Amino acid sequence: MPATELTLSLPAWLEAEIGPPRAYADAQARIALAIRLARRNIEEGTGGPFGAAVFDADGGLVAAGVNLVLPQRCSAAHAEVVAFMSAQARLGRARLNDDGARYTLATSAQPCAMCYGASFWAGIDALEIGARSQDVMELSEFDEGPLPADWIGELERRGIAVQRDVLREQAREVFHRYAELGGTSY
Repeated sequence: MPATELTLSLPAWLEAEIGPPRAYADAQARIALAIRLARRNIEEGTGGPFGAAVFDADGGLVAAGVNLVLPQRCSAAHAEVVAFMSAQARLGRARLNDDGARYTLATSAQPCAMCYGASFWAGIDALEIGARSQDVMELSEFDEGPLPADWIGELERRGIAVQRDVLREQAREVFHRYAELGGTSY
């Protein structure tokens, strides 16, 4: 019998980790949050070493997400997708920038093949990235999947500005910690 309702539950600690509303003034502040969420996710044992957040044009946090694949038994529950779903639910629309405003996705690591596609369908205008996919695959057993050779150019042609290597070393450190904790890849 098919499920009539699908639900993903965010970790109980997430809201407290985000804290009271505030502006995240630049890419470093936004990526620092994504990295902090990724680290907390593995420290709490609530999912994989990835964090992401959607911000409005003023740097206000719209929604955050962490990797929930294993605890939620859902292969689509990557941090970026969870952040998009949360932002879409909060804003009440499938395409975030349909209101004419600009939105940024900050993610602790380069989006995998699935999250890459979700990024342009979700309606973001900027993508800020901590670790590269090479870092993820070098430091873990995660398979990030195939991307177009010119994936950055493809996003930019769709109106999405890309900034990589923001706090890259701090983002890489999350994968070191994940390995220390005996992390399971998926």
